[in-house]
Amino acid sequence: MNHQLEAGVMTIFLSGRIDTSNAVQTEQELFELVRQKTPQNVILDAEELAYISSAGLRILLKLRKQFSELKMINVSSDVFEILDMTGFTEMLTVEKAFRHFDVTGCDVIGRGANGTVYRIDRDIIVKVYNHATKLEDIKRERELSRTAFVLGVPTAIPYDVVKVGDSYGSVFELLNAKSFDELMIEDAGNLEFVVEHSIEIAKILHETPAPDNLPLQSDTAKHWIEQVKGHMDENDWQKLKKLIEELPERDTMIHGDLHIKNIMLQNGETLLIDMDTLSTGHPIYELAFMFNAYKGFGVVDPSEVERFLSISAEVAHRIWSRSLEVYFGADDAEKLREIEDKASIIGYLRLTRRVIEKKKLDTEEGKAFIAACTDKLHQLLPKYDTLDF
Repeated sequence: MNHQLEAGVMTIFLSGRIDTSNAVQTEQELFELVRQKTPQNVILDAEELAYISSAGLRILLKLRKQFSELKMINVSSDVFEILDMTGFTEMLTVEKAFRHFDVTGCDVIGRGANGTVYRIDRDIIVKVYNHATKLEDIKRERELSRTAFVLGVPTAIPYDVVKVGDSYGSVFELLNAKSFDELMIEDAGNLEFVVEHSIEIAKILHETPAPDNLPLQSDTAKHWIEQVKGHMDENDWQKLKKLIEELPERDTMIHGDLHIKNIMLQNGETLLIDMDTLSTGHPIYELAFMFNAYKGFGVVDPSEVERFLSISAEVAHRIWSRSLEVYFGADDAEKLREIEDKASIIGYLRLTRRVIEKKKLDTEEGKAFIAACTDKLHQLLPKYDTLDF
């Protein structure tokens, strides 16, 4: 039998049919393989298995007695139905096979640190994740989306996980939906609508008590602080560390990647997507990440903002400035400048850490980016003793 053994777990690849004509031979080969390899656990990969009869099910029973954590993966709908009807889905872990999607030639409507969003057709979009090994993280994002939806946050809930090449994707059904960046590309006059609805959804998040299963954004920020140590002036680093550590906690939600590519309009309803960055924390973190999307990415080259958002840097800056005005309901230029400064302090910290994590320290691009961010921090840090507002 085709198999692979890794870290004591043997995966056996089943194919064709297992019925009365071959059950005896299949059982002999399977248990001889187990005897020779002595695995700690067994996984049956049923991607190529078309059918299993009662004779085959008896083999599963015997194998289940020997391996209490026996698992079947990549099970087709037909085979799953047999296992479900006979109660095997209650005796062992059974994972259905993923549908396969091809995104070749599909329009890219969003791109972020964790994945790329494609429009498959007028009804469906798929977020394809960069890291093929993080299936558990994908499933977690689905649960986070459901949690936010139940708590009243207008969220597009992924209803399926699919295979896309060697990676995985989450499927969203968004009938005739358009992202806010598509609205801006169609007509720059949509700016006020885009800003008002973006801030409306941000405030819903920032006023909603966070469930216990969300990570603390402050913990993540403290990790960033340690990552940038040695890459900026020591006095600046100490001041930045103090500001982050003393920022008061909030028990409400933040999206963590709130910008016009992650907000959709469907039948007049505003919906959030890309919920894997959902966390608990102070709204200044949200504003920091918005600052990066609309302005911070262009600290060296403004065209970086244009490439990211598909709109001009000038329009992106206007969205950011107007967002602050709408969020705080104020046109006090001094107050808004202070908020922008505080948001940008966290923003430049995150961008510095991003270069370090992407291992671009030895590139001219990376050196220029870190120099620009740390210079901005050097100018801003002496002005403030708190990042709270």
